Amino acid sequence: MKPKIYYTALQTFDADHKHGFSWKDYLSFSEINHLKELVSLDGNLNRLLFVPDMDTEADWEHLVTDQGLVMFYFNTLDYVLEKVKTIPFFNLLALVKEPNFEKADLTTQFDFVGYDLITIGGDTSALSNGGGFDNTFLTTDLNAFGLISDYNKAKKIQIDLPLNNPDQNDTTCYLYEVWRHKVIGRKTN
Repeated sequence: MKPKIYYTALQTFDADHKHGFSWKDYLSFSEINHLKELVSLDGNLNRLLFVPDMDTEADWEHLVTDQGLVMFYFNTLDYVLEKVKTIPFFNLLALVKEPNFEKADLTTQFDFVGYDLITIGGDTSALSNGGGFDNTFLTTDLNAFGLISDYNKAKKIQIDLPLNNPDQNDTTCYLYEVWRHKVIGRKTN
């Protein structure tokens, strides 16, 4: 069965980030010293670039919800592109929720950047903004984008997080396969 692909456009979070939590402060807080850019689905660190009009049926047709909660992922790429057409730099992402071992076939337009673990009923990444779960994974397990590169490792972390941390919040998570567009929104140097 072909996986369902969702799309979103999120702010970049790297050394050029100028709003809110600074890149330097984040690196110090997270201790992910090898990070070159955070490409996370975490809504606090990589915020959605636009606000859907929740009063229009047209926007609701494109919103993805989970258990009645709006996820700020969208079911069509064209919708997202229309919303960000005047914004020069951002991360245009394609996502697969609860993927299988075999990755989606998106390589013509997108680069695979890794797997993220996002809290069920929220938008916090257990990997990059969960407060540290050293008994389940280490910051050295994360790639240069703050994600897990290997499916089996990501799946094991997803299973072990609530088992190893029963008294902590934000440990029951969805696993997302994350792809970033090769050209649209990218900074060119």
